[in-house]
Amino acid sequence: MKDVNLVAGIVAHVDSGKTTLAEGILYTCGNLRAPGRVDHKNTLLDNFDVERERGITVFSKQANVKYDSNSITFLDTPGHVDFSAEMERTLQVLDIAVLVISCMDGIAGHTSTLWKLLKNYNIPTIIFVNKMDQSGANKDIIFDILKNKLGDGIVDFSRFNDFDVNDLEEMSLCSEEILEEYMDSEHISDELISKAIYDRKIFPVLFGSALHIDGVKELLEVMTRFRRVKDYSESFGARVYKITRDTNGNKLTHVKITGGSIKVKTPVGDEKINQIRIYDGAGFISVEEVCAGDICAFTGLDRYKSGDCLGEENSAILPLLVPVLIYKVLVPSDTDDIVCYKNMQNIAQELPELDINWDESHREINVHVMGDVQIDILKRIYKDRFGCDIEFGNGNIIYKETIADYVMGTGHYEPLKHYSEVRLLLEPGSRGSGITVDSAVVIDDLDLNWQRLILTHIEEKAHRGVLTGSILTDVKITLIGGKAHLKHTEGGDFRQSTYRAIRQGLMKAANVLLEPVMEFWLDIPTVYVGRAMSDIRRLYGNFDPPEVVGDNSIIRGKAPVSSMMGYGKEVSAYTKGMGHFSYEVCEYAPCHNAEEVIESIGYEPDYDTDNPSFSIFCAHGAGFPVMWDEVDEMAHVNCQDLYNRLTGSVAAKADVETQDVYIAKQSTRKSSAVQDITLDEIEQIYQNTYHKSKEDMLPLRYAGYNRTPAPAKKEKPYLYKPIARKEKYLLVDGYNIIFAWDKLNALAQVNLDSARDALIEICSNYNGSTGGNLILVFDAYKVKGNPGSIQKINNIYVVYTKEAETADQYIEKTVHSMTKKNDIIVATSDRLEQMIIYGDGATRLSAREFQAEVERENNRIRDEYLS
Repeated sequence: MKDVNLVAGIVAHVDSGKTTLAEGILYTCGNLRAPGRVDHKNTLLDNFDVERERGITVFSKQANVKYDSNSITFLDTPGHVDFSAEMERTLQVLDIAVLVISCMDGIAGHTSTLWKLLKNYNIPTIIFVNKMDQSGANKDIIFDILKNKLGDGIVDFSRFNDFDVNDLEEMSLCSEEILEEYMDSEHISDELISKAIYDRKIFPVLFGSALHIDGVKELLEVMTRFRRVKDYSESFGARVYKITRDTNGNKLTHVKITGGSIKVKTPVGDEKINQIRIYDGAGFISVEEVCAGDICAFTGLDRYKSGDCLGEENSAILPLLVPVLIYKVLVPSDTDDIVCYKNMQNIAQELPELDINWDESHREINVHVMGDVQIDILKRIYKDRFGCDIEFGNGNIIYKETIADYVMGTGHYEPLKHYSEVRLLLEPGSRGSGITVDSAVVIDDLDLNWQRLILTHIEEKAHRGVLTGSILTDVKITLIGGKAHLKHTEGGDFRQSTYRAIRQGLMKAANVLLEPVMEFWLDIPTVYVGRAMSDIRRLYGNFDPPEVVGDNSIIRGKAPVSSMMGYGKEVSAYTKGMGHFSYEVCEYAPCHNAEEVIESIGYEPDYDTDNPSFSIFCAHGAGFPVMWDEVDEMAHVNCQDLYNRLTGSVAAKADVETQDVYIAKQSTRKSSAVQDITLDEIEQIYQNTYHKSKEDMLPLRYAGYNRTPAPAKKEKPYLYKPIARKEKYLLVDGYNIIFAWDKLNALAQVNLDSARDALIEICSNYNGSTGGNLILVFDAYKVKGNPGSIQKINNIYVVYTKEAETADQYIEKTVHSMTKKNDIIVATSDRLEQMIIYGDGATRLSAREFQAEVERENNRIRDEYLS
């Protein structure tokens, strides 16, 4: 029987030397004649062009070695935070992990996240402190930092061949079994040390320099000497941890065999394994059979995805790291949208965190990503695979919603010959808990099969909140009442009433908008600490007191992703490249600018036909809709007593900071430097056009994020409301048009003011014959102290931008704010601006096309006059 394979993963914060260590291991084990170097772009495992060009690992790679008769499969994982989802998928199949830490960086932001993930997946871990050859590296200092930051069990294994008294005493404190043996014999056996390592009670620490192959052999010896052979089931099982495609386009299902064995041509479900490959870097060998502990790739399995289980393996694992940014895919004009969508889905099989979505209402493709670097990699992958360049629009934050108090939701579905009613208790859950379900209904009141069906319907869908339409999270939903009809109830009826009950409860609830929060780590020269702390406060962040390390200071803290995203470029600029900013998304918290976000998204829950809040009742042989605020009065099941008992009679307040209090605290941090007058200018245009106030323009009103009661006069359900026609707006980039039209350009060379007045007159005449709203925008960003202005001349609006704001920026922000409720056309020949406004849903009109349109309209008016 062959030796059981040991699967070891190498994980690290970016630039810690992880791939260099992998090269050193391959060299030490005889797999390489000479180790490759990242800066020389010749490493075995970073074998994709994009990886060698950027010097980072993007995809996890496999390498197989032999050391002292031990078979070891090493999996090198990405270190960059944008590809942490790929790293997390690999953790699912590890027997042991090597956490690489740079002695000069210490416990950087991403290293803390890796430590938490290793704990979550219960993976034994050896710590390798790298780059000890650098000037200023101090073993004692870094070891003390590890013990303070990572907790108990950190033990120096530098003397593993002959542990001294201090080492033995340190280990004796990690386990009662070890303590007993040490007290009896003043010795600790390798077996007990091995058990403590694999029980995550001891974390061996080794020091070295991967670049100089220093400490690599010691790492391999510790890994093999204290190895603990895992017991596997004799029945076949496997876990899928990765999906890729080979150079011929064949789908590869990468798995770890978690039990038994399997051969080529063996059926798996309704499919069959055509080939079994053992990869080593970019190359592979084909084998006839694999056994428990092996890492391999199957061909012939098309329906499996990352995280799926095969055979007897059945322990599903949900990822902890999820994207917080969403981008629109800007499809080239010569490419069909649906073709691009299918191509993106093909890529998403390998990168499931992308969560590709097709928005039918806007006919656009949305993709979820971890960061800007992943966007660049996606462009490259799409170009290499499909021979086409794609672009991405402006990124937006992925918000979530929750509730701050108890609420009862009621859903009733009773069209003719159908019947179901569901009553639910919605209550706030702990942060990060997602959606949890429970039932408090006794079987005598509702059959168990119906209860299970209702709970299934709660879990089967990602429910949307009513503030922005974002995904609902951190809510416990308890079934407290329900009713079925002996004759007319079908399974689909309870789906309808369950969805409506959740939605109806949310319409009444104290809703809270959540935003992603990053945990950042800022390493800068101490002279810039004051500037950094001021920036962090301005960006609504908070931080711990700076830690002084030599000439540098380290600032750790938390801040909203929306405000701090891109701050790394500012750090590089004001520190002249000597500062380093890293971050990791750590949680969701109440949104610091919720009112602004809600207004900018402009979500109208009453018009969301996919998530109705009204119920259907039956009278006189026909179903009729009942609005959400009247459903409770008409409900058939009375469960108020149960609701009072579960909530303690009075709905207890959630142990979270309510939205309005949070905003009140944050508002004191606002700075005039970040105030944006563009929205006020847009509002002024709205007021002048419709004579309406800001409140009148909003589809819904909020008071502390509690929805106000419905007006006394009941309107018909949105199902029967006519859809309002969108108002048309034409935005004209003034100077771009002037210098693009020959006559205006010639006039501008003599007198720019005359050219500007001529364009105003042209636009006024054109708008007078076509109608609509025309906004003519001129740059005034170089005028020192200019606050910007907006004035109505004849029948058009003429805008002069404020200091430091170009016409491009004004138009882009205006389009982004207004395009959801209005038809926007932008006249400009700025190619970049055209791409951006196209991504926001506006129509493009070049300077040449606009000139032709004006001339056509003039000719039409002249012809009508002559006729």
